[in-house]
Amino acid sequence: MPAAPTLSPLRIGLAGLGNVGAGVVRLLADNADLIARRAGRPIVISAISARDRNRDRGLDLAPFAWVDDATELAGREDVDVVVELIGGSDGPALTLARRTLAAGKALVTANKAMIAHHGLALAAAAEAAGLPLRYEAAVAGGVPVIKALSEGMAANRIARVYGLLNGTCNYILTRMETERLGFATVLAEAQAAGYAEADPSFDIDGIDTAHKLSILAALAFGARIDFAGVATHGIRAVELADIDQARALGFRIKLVGLAEHEDGTLFQRVHPALVPLDHPLAAASGALNAVAAEGDFVGRLFFQGRGAGEGPTASAVVADLIDIARGSVGNPFGMPVAALAALPAAAIASRRGRYYLRLTVADRPGVLAELTAALRDHGVSIESLIQRGPAASGDAMVVMVTHVAGEPAVLAALAQMAGGDSVTSAPVMMHILDF
Repeated sequence: MPAAPTLSPLRIGLAGLGNVGAGVVRLLADNADLIARRAGRPIVISAISARDRNRDRGLDLAPFAWVDDATELAGREDVDVVVELIGGSDGPALTLARRTLAAGKALVTANKAMIAHHGLALAAAAEAAGLPLRYEAAVAGGVPVIKALSEGMAANRIARVYGLLNGTCNYILTRMETERLGFATVLAEAQAAGYAEADPSFDIDGIDTAHKLSILAALAFGARIDFAGVATHGIRAVELADIDQARALGFRIKLVGLAEHEDGTLFQRVHPALVPLDHPLAAASGALNAVAAEGDFVGRLFFQGRGAGEGPTASAVVADLIDIARGSVGNPFGMPVAALAALPAAAIASRRGRYYLRLTVADRPGVLAELTAALRDHGVSIESLIQRGPAASGDAMVVMVTHVAGEPAVLAALAQMAGGDSVTSAPVMMHILDF
């Protein structure tokens, strides 16, 4: 029996040699035979580009052509697919992406910011040219949630997608709880250990999560990406007292990205939330990512794993390369860009739920009556109330959990409380995850 014909290798131009880029080099080398058998052809690196040619990365880069200007990878005749691992929503990464597609080459990226801001335009260019554009590594690292939404759940109407999409925030909140440390202490230690950037704003202010959530929402609901429509709140205001009170009430605080599709509208929010201890999200500790999606026929599916780092993210990049080597093209967002719906943002007036409220108040008679009167005036009832204090400052802490109420009413009650002279610092409100 004649041997099967040997297909030519899929040749890669790799831009970016940080942790993920180095991981891609190692993975393609270490698992070369397995990858070739699964892809139906070898996958090899032809050329690479990075900012520092002389940095010791612990890799043998001699077999690869070195390109100082990453955008030149798009024009090389020995490159079939460009892998963009530079990062950033604009600049060299976007220039490279555009030139790659214009040159008739496939593109793989781990760049969630670029996809969140420019994904629709890049997808339209890829579709027009009949080229693959893959970005599994852009959301949740090695967790294959992009493929799950675009392929595994393709027959379902998805009502809700939500989860923990930032490992740095999950790491900080986990350590605050388990080691009873304050936010500033854990953040400083995370920066020293390399878990958080020197400027951690993208992580702790929820922007990184918002980038990823807007991508998931587009895939889940067949919608146009609306990053600007994500209401974003980070974890800077979370105190150890909140961690303790949440635990006493049967919850764990997590930074949750939530997107819902209901009545033709799109709701997107990143916010610290109280998650019941028996919910799967509550069990995702440390730097893990976790995503849940709810389909009308399949029900709730749950995905958990390492959302960042050399190995998991490189695994997602190479999985995309294997799909391309097999000849898969598809639409980057599961359907043509022209078919994606421009969903209006859901009005906050429609939001209902239970809420955790924390207030710092003057320790004097009548304060509790003032607080409860503000809630009564706006039709919000209290499920539980805890008072702690006074602290060294002379102020007391009051924690309340509401019954189900309209969010505008809760916000109005908080504004009324804050307008008086009994509340001595800005009130804190967190949502309770009840699904």
